[in-house]
Amino acid sequence: MPDPIAPQILIVDDARDIREPLGQYLRKQGFRTRLAAHAAEAREILAEATIHMVVLDIMMPGEDGLSLCRWLVAHDGPPVLLLTAMADETDRIVGLELGADDYLVKPFNPRELLARVRAVLRRAPPEIAAAPSGRRRFADWVHDPDTLKLHRADGHVVDLTSAENRILGIFLDQPRTVLSRSTLLDLTSGREAKAYDRAIDNQISRLRRKIEADPKQPALLVTEWGGGYRLVAEVAQI
Repeated sequence: MPDPIAPQILIVDDARDIREPLGQYLRKQGFRTRLAAHAAEAREILAEATIHMVVLDIMMPGEDGLSLCRWLVAHDGPPVLLLTAMADETDRIVGLELGADDYLVKPFNPRELLARVRAVLRRAPPEIAAAPSGRRRFADWVHDPDTLKLHRADGHVVDLTSAENRILGIFLDQPRTVLSRSTLLDLTSGREAKAYDRAIDNQISRLRRKIEADPKQPALLVTEWGGGYRLVAEVAQI
């Protein structure tokens, strides 16, 4: 089963015998996938899911792939890899001019598509976590990200740094999910060239001193040896 925080690929192709085997293949390679048979279904998925890349067939009934590609680029959508027919050189050129990141000619070797997907994702700018918004309750605490404060049930208030505020927001977004150090670095800072995992350990240690009854034996923000960290709490929007 793919990692719940692995990149999610949307495959848009009206040919079921292409999109379904391709989805299965990418899942075996560790990606999460969503499948759409046409542009309208793709738009619905894009509106409700976090998509990191779109593999998009050009020739589809109704709205074609070039139109959807144009819309994605105009709305700062995820990177696009176009699937084109052998004879559609003009469409490939138009697609690249519209802002598609790469293309692949049908029929294709799945291993080549996998290599191109990985290459496009490496080139994509890192996804920086947006500042958390909305008050949420977990354990005895209420997190108010707008004021960078934690309010405990007994009235005690704790101030957070902007880094602590951001990383706590990430854990509250994904409670009970193991988040690796590298994932946390990607989400908090974009993992700049010389970032190192110990920076995350230091932030976790400081956050524990603020939220744990006993920071030396954490019960909320626990360590998963060899994996990373996990927030052990139910989270509710207020």
